[in-house]
Amino acid sequence: MFSKSKETVSNVKSGSTTLISAETAITGDINFSGTVHIEGRVKGNISAEHGILTIAHSAAIEGDIRAQRVVIDGHVRGNVFAEEHLELASRAVITGNVFYSVIEMTKGSQVNGSLEYHPNGGFAGPQLLENTQSSEHEMDIALEADS
Repeated sequence: MFSKSKETVSNVKSGSTTLISAETAITGDINFSGTVHIEGRVKGNISAEHGILTIAHSAAIEGDIRAQRVVIDGHVRGNVFAEEHLELASRAVITGNVFYSVIEMTKGSQVNGSLEYHPNGGFAGPQLLENTQSSEHEMDIALEADS
């Protein structure tokens, strides 16, 4: 019994895989290491210290994403920070800004926001997220003023 428990702890430390199935809806932030595959819905920010995030075509995310490697084939409403590699599959739809070091975009993928290159994943950290949100807010105000 104790040896099995140690195996579980060992797997978590080395980076196990977590599946969030299509029937699952999560409200709240997700912090992980290892690999997360999302087929369901998440309303909250997703971040990885060291990890790979895969968002399936059936998935819908409402929140910011920050991970080393990100593969998107579903819907994301929020900013995406891919420190090493970002892959946008044919059904990917992102409504938000994308910050990347290396990007692959398949025909049919959509980004409704800006694409910003950062070599070697050199993101400014949490303040970049705040600056992006404030500039979006300023843009909304400017658009309302024009109306």
